[in-house]
Amino acid sequence: MIQFEGVVKRFRRNQVLQGVDLSIERGDRVALVGSNGAGKTTLIRCLLGEYTCEGRVKVDDLDPRVHRRKVLSKVGFVPQLPPPLKMPVRQLVRFAASLCGADPLRMEAVAGRLGLDVESFHGQPFVKLSGGQKQKLLIAIALGRDSELLVLDEPAANLDPEARHIFFQLLAEKKDTAAMLISSHRLDEVASLVNRVVEMDQGNVVLDDRVADLVDLSSRLRCRISLNQPEEAFAKTIGEWKFKGTENGLVWEGYVAGPDRLRFLGVLARYAALLAGISMHEAETETDRGAAANG
Repeated sequence: MIQFEGVVKRFRRNQVLQGVDLSIERGDRVALVGSNGAGKTTLIRCLLGEYTCEGRVKVDDLDPRVHRRKVLSKVGFVPQLPPPLKMPVRQLVRFAASLCGADPLRMEAVAGRLGLDVESFHGQPFVKLSGGQKQKLLIAIALGRDSELLVLDEPAANLDPEARHIFFQLLAEKKDTAAMLISSHRLDEVASLVNRVVEMDQGNVVLDDRVADLVDLSSRLRCRISLNQPEEAFAKTIGEWKFKGTENGLVWEGYVAGPDRLRFLGVLARYAALLAGISMHEAETETDRGAAANG
C-alpha cells in the first residue's frame, strides 16, 4: 500500500532523511519510533505530500504530490501538534467531513465516545480548546470516517487514561480494514498497539521487525496495588488513572487499558520503594467491564 524508495529530504544543508526504503501493507500496524529529530515527522509529511523529496513515495501507486487529494481521501491523520485553527468546533467538523464525503454526525459521535461533547463546544474556536480537547477532536475527525490508512503522530499524548482506552477501542475497530502508521518517540507508548516496529535514527531506518500481536486493543486489566505506607504524591499520580484508595491509602484499585500496561508499569516504577504488592489480570467478565465503565 505504501512504498518509500530511496527517499531523501534536505532542508538547506541539513539532510534529514538519508535514503529511506520502507514498505507498509494493509494489515500492518507499524510503530514508527525514534528520538526527536530522527526523521519520523519528516517522513510522515513526505507521505502526505506536504514536502517535496528525492526518491519515490507511493500510496496505492499514487504520488502524494501529484494526486494529493486522492491520496488524502484514503488517509485519516492525527498530527503531533494541533493546528492553530480559529474555526468554531462544529464548523471544523463539518468542513473536515465535507473534504472526505463523511458524515459529520459520525465524527461527533466518536468525539462523544472520547469524552468531548461537540454540542457543548460547538461555537468555540478550535484554538481555544484545551490540549486534551483538541486531541480528542482531531482523533474523532480521523477515525470518524472510512479510511484505508491511519497516520497518527503521537496520537495519545494529551489523552487521560479513560480517553486512551476508548482510543484503543477505536483502533481495534479499524485494525482489519486499515493500515496504521503510529509515530512516537517512546516504544512503550505504542508497543502493545502494533504488529511491527520500525525504528529511525538520524534519518535512517535502523530496525524493521515484526512483533507478537498478542494484546487485545480493547482489553482492560483489573489492578490492585498495595503500599508499605501512604504517600500523597503516589495518591495524586494514581488518582489521575481513576484508581480509588482504601485502607487509609494503603490499597488502590482500578482499571488500566490493556495496551497501556507498559506505560502504567513505568509510572509505578517511580514509586518502587513504596510498593508492597501488585496484581493485574484481564477484566474478562461483563461485571468487570461494567464496573470499569462506571468507575
